Amino acid sequence: MNILLIGSGGREDAIARKINEKDTLYSVLLNENPSIIRMSHKYMFYERNNDEKIVEFAKKNNIDIAFIGPDDILNTGLNDTLLNNHIPTASPSRSAARIETSKEYMRYIMNKYNIAGNVPNFIFTDADEAKSFIKENNKEYAIKPIGLTGGKGVMVMGTQLKDKKDAMEYAEYIIKKDGKVLLEEKQNGEEFSLQAFTDGKTVVYAPIAQDYKRLYENDLGPNTGGMGSITDKDFSLPFIRTDQKKKAMKILSDIVNALREEGNPFSGVIYGQFMVNENSLKVIEINSRFADPEGINILTLLKTNIVDIFLDIYSKTLKNDIKFDSMATTLKYIVPFGYGINPVETELLIENNIETDSLKLYYASVSGTMNRVKTTHSRSLALIGIAKSIYEASDIVEQSIHKISGNYYMRHDIGSREMVERKIKNL
Repeated sequence: MNILLIGSGGREDAIARKINEKDTLYSVLLNENPSIIRMSHKYMFYERNNDEKIVEFAKKNNIDIAFIGPDDILNTGLNDTLLNNHIPTASPSRSAARIETSKEYMRYIMNKYNIAGNVPNFIFTDADEAKSFIKENNKEYAIKPIGLTGGKGVMVMGTQLKDKKDAMEYAEYIIKKDGKVLLEEKQNGEEFSLQAFTDGKTVVYAPIAQDYKRLYENDLGPNTGGMGSITDKDFSLPFIRTDQKKKAMKILSDIVNALREEGNPFSGVIYGQFMVNENSLKVIEINSRFADPEGINILTLLKTNIVDIFLDIYSKTLKNDIKFDSMATTLKYIVPFGYGINPVETELLIENNIETDSLKLYYASVSGTMNRVKTTHSRSLALIGIAKSIYEASDIVEQSIHKISGNYYMRHDIGSREMVERKIKNL
């Protein structure tokens, strides 16, 4: 079959490889990703506000089904345009994707349908009112733009914002920029991601993953798009209880049902980011696509043909028989120096035959060849180890990084035995 993939980051490289196992890949690229280009029968470059060019490309190449990877493109209405031109897709409509692209809409859905895991939240359009609210309350808040931020726009009091003055200034900045700001009561605990496939009714869950957004080791520094992620062989994590996992699954299912009731049925990949502690499970955000990097972990483990899943999503016949390898994974992103602050573009050299059965390398925001890539301001390469334990998978990555040379930065602590044991102890 002819499959159209829109997007060209590390997550899309992982999707492309699954498509390429049995079917013919056509791609719409945002950057000259050498891995996706190598696999693509034909490709074109994405032009914002020129959806008709993509429709023409799809029709010319007899595309059987399309899949959109990035959140910002899901927010353009391209998916709706493809469907209106009789090109099947396995991605959500722009309206359904608002569960991610509008944090206000996500909280509205949770409030209206009384979905568990909600947190006290407040929306302000007046900067003085927001500042007074922060000043007069003793609680700490996460201060969030309403729309997409690429994982970098949320600031939390006591973390990125050291005091109320910082919080008030940031809330005022967001209102001036976007017209409104969302304040949510700060939550403490361990975050995890639960991803799922859905056709709008049936929801099939992937292994739980954990993402590491902070730039520096020991979870310090500014937020990024994600420096790495882990999964475990039992499809949960050693610091997540079974009852907490079941609650998260129920919440995702309830959100899918609520969107259908709203007249915005969701078809595609959905995932929740949750915060868990000893006493509660809270929803931090809901997203309308594979996570990055956590999606790469589960795609690496996916055994079921991904095109069959896409077709079942489109035809509303999704079956609860999607299979994953029972292995642990640890992913670590290579990024340019200064990433998230003042990134410096450079070149990286990659040795031949770096991949093995237990190590995979995915190409993200780079251009060039498979052995010599030029970085951009975003994440460059994702190395993922596959083993029987999280820390063994971490060791596999560490033992292989010498095969990539150049000036880059990577967090080494992700998936280490010390990190995993500390998380278990903390909870």
